Amino acid sequence: MSNLTVIHPTARIGSGAVIGNFSVLGANVVIGERVKLGHHVIVYQGSVIGDDVQIGSHSVIGQPPLRDKGELAPARIGDRSRIGAACVLYAGATVGAECLIADQATIREHVTIGNRTVIGRGAAMENDTTIGSFVKIETNVYITAFSSIADHVFIAPCVVTSNDKNAARSPMPVAFKGVTVKRGGRIGAGAVILPGVVIGEEAFVAAGSVVTKDVAKETIVLGCPAKFWKNVPEAQLLKNLPDKMKDRG
Repeated sequence: MSNLTVIHPTARIGSGAVIGNFSVLGANVVIGERVKLGHHVIVYQGSVIGDDVQIGSHSVIGQPPLRDKGELAPARIGDRSRIGAACVLYAGATVGAECLIADQATIREHVTIGNRTVIGRGAAMENDTTIGSFVKIETNVYITAFSSIADHVFIAPCVVTSNDKNAARSPMPVAFKGVTVKRGGRIGAGAVILPGVVIGEEAFVAAGSVVTKDVAKETIVLGCPAKFWKNVPEAQLLKNLPDKMKDRG
């Protein structure tokens, strides 16, 4: 460890951990065994990082929100997860085991991510959102606050979701409602999902669609506004896929 790194005396660092130059570890931080932190990594107080985790340079773990949201639980990262460069993981966020969070992604407070999930480069997961296991959320996806993403969901690049049906003209207090994507749902590149929409189990939203209404399970919708096109082919349903394809998040 370099003498240019600042480590609070109450921080606990596991054996074999490597801490990069100019990094800062706050009070009561827990670093697991064989963890590798890049340069200029900031880990705020109380954050817990599991064993064999890698965190890229200039990332921030346990970032406090700009708005006061009261006391938040420490940020947590599960064993064997990899966090890219310049990522921001807020206090109150939890990342499961064996996840990949790519460069410049943002994970807000009260976000929970399951195991073996991939969050793509530049993607933003807004507050109070639940994301399951074996999920793949690709580059520049925006998941709005108060959303629920179930296991085995696939979301292609540049998908945008929303949670305010009145587009900032709601009377106070605002009743935000995010999107729900049920188990095995898929969303194609560049689709837009409006507030409160539920995408059913194994449903598929075609690329570029604008989804204004709920999508029934195992159906494909497309267009603006999106409408039923056909049923998802049997060969594409999770029950008919080999295990190696189901669990490759």
